[in-house]
Amino acid sequence: MEPTAFIILFIILAIVIRLAAGAFDGDRVEQYVREKGWELIDKSWDPFGPGWFGEQDSRIYEIVYKDREGSVHRAHVKTSMMSGVYLTNDRIVEEAPKPLLAEEKAALQKRLAELERKEAQASRRTEGNG
Repeated sequence: MEPTAFIILFIILAIVIRLAAGAFDGDRVEQYVREKGWELIDKSWDPFGPGWFGEQDSRIYEIVYKDREGSVHRAHVKTSMMSGVYLTNDRIVEEAPKPLLAEEKAALQKRLAELERKEAQASRRTEGNG
């Protein structure tokens, strides 16, 4: 086999292996995010992300996800077949919307009514004992 053909074959093989690893990584990251109860918004390969220097078998991705409260996060994920998924540099880029004033007012009024009812029950018990 000619050296040029060998080099081309090696390059094609490396690309195929990288694409297959990327597909498995994507599934692994998506499953991790779902298990946490988050929603994955975006994922992109970041080969020079945090911790890339000296890393031999892990790949690094930058992800954007929405947590259970509705805040949007941007983080880096390090993953490989054997090591699982690890989040780094997780930061909130968009806070969850605050509850509407009317909703908050209704919740406070409900809590106030509960406290007043408990207070009335306690005073009736005290009057009945006296």
